[in-house]
Amino acid sequence: MGRPDGAFIAELLQRGVTRRMFMKFCAAMTATLALPATYVPRVAAAVAASPRLPVVWLRGQGCGGDGEALLRGTNPSIAELLLQFLSIDYVETLMLPSGADATASLQAALTKQRNGYLAIIEGAVPTADGGAWWTVGGRPIRDVIHDVTAGAIGTIAVGSCAFDGGLSAASGGASGAVGVSQVASGPLISLPGCPVNPWNLAATITHYLTFKELPATDAGGRPLFAYGPLVHNECERRAHFEFGEFVLDWGDEGAQKGWCLYKMGCKGPETFANCASVGFDGGLSWPVKAGVGCIGCTMPAFWDAMSPFTRRLPSPVPFFPNVTVDQVGQLAVAGIGAVAGLHAVGSFARAQRQGAARRRLARLAAGAAPAPAAEAAVPTALPGLASAPSAPEATAAPVAPERAATPEAAVAAPALPPAPDAGLAPEAAPPPAPATPPAPVVTTAEPADRPEEMLPPERPGEGD
Repeated sequence: MGRPDGAFIAELLQRGVTRRMFMKFCAAMTATLALPATYVPRVAAAVAASPRLPVVWLRGQGCGGDGEALLRGTNPSIAELLLQFLSIDYVETLMLPSGADATASLQAALTKQRNGYLAIIEGAVPTADGGAWWTVGGRPIRDVIHDVTAGAIGTIAVGSCAFDGGLSAASGGASGAVGVSQVASGPLISLPGCPVNPWNLAATITHYLTFKELPATDAGGRPLFAYGPLVHNECERRAHFEFGEFVLDWGDEGAQKGWCLYKMGCKGPETFANCASVGFDGGLSWPVKAGVGCIGCTMPAFWDAMSPFTRRLPSPVPFFPNVTVDQVGQLAVAGIGAVAGLHAVGSFARAQRQGAARRRLARLAAGAAPAPAAEAAVPTALPGLASAPSAPEATAAPVAPERAATPEAAVAAPALPPAPDAGLAPEAAPPPAPATPPAPVVTTAEPADRPEEMLPPERPGEGD
């Protein structure tokens, strides 16, 4: 059953939290969840009207820093607001009972809120030696976690130790520590970090109160709104990385000017988290802003995979521990440049061969179809040229030399004996059509003042 109208705000006012402060908190949760600003009224209404959600908080093998991070929020603290819409029935850090009374409190919470509570677990889960490395009420915590999560509406694993075992599961660990996901049952979402960012925890709970379900997660069970961005892309020192401005030693000029910490071991380029955008202590700062490189604490097995924390990124090439990422990048760039150069040389050679082939084909085509000798010897477009009617275009067939047309036919006497006068002789009948049509005769007109030496020699009997 939800709260009566105005009851929630009245409770906040009793704790010194005004409505404006509450709305700012809802706006911050909406932004953290990567929701549009139009969702702020919906988030505020859902949180104010929601009944107090019971919570069972267990602590496994770890330093307890995740619970401390939640309690050390800004004003209004996250703890103050969470206590208004959560009913924390069991939390070892804050509860008064101890020993057998604490165990009885846990059993009472599980019995009273069956299938109606939220389980929050911090710390790793030891499994070696029958789980004797960490017990609660004389029972291995792995068994307690299994029972608690079986009846929960959802489980939130907070911190890197609860995510995959953290420091206890690093090389050399003897407790056989694993993450909560290895022993828990039911819906589970993980919020890795050393410690967890309390804003991400508050945003996850707010998401459940608003939408009645846990946020969408990646393959590792981490919410996308918090572990989707790359730290390197949101870092305020990214511009220095692009310009090649790096801190080379603690306290040098680059460190004083806030240059990039990549060469000092910062793991931001391969770490996914929203630390740069959300920050800690109410968004006042975060490790890189304070001058310390990211150690990749939100990534799996970061104690082994990301160490040493103050040196360059580990070698990405197996069996070559001294090869750095920069060297791999330089080799890749050199390889790409070599391939591009070979491609350019090959393209140039191919273009040269293709051009030579085209020119050779053009020369062959010109030699196979030479220009006619008559057209080559006499121009056909000279000023004052008298042209004769042209015959239809056709392919000329070879003819006998004595019947072949000469270019001088239009200006010189015909080669046959002269015909009688055209005015006295009767019109001759047209010759019969030959069986095979003769080839068309091409005539070319010549200027009337053609030099005498260019005329063909006269045959005997002509001109008489």
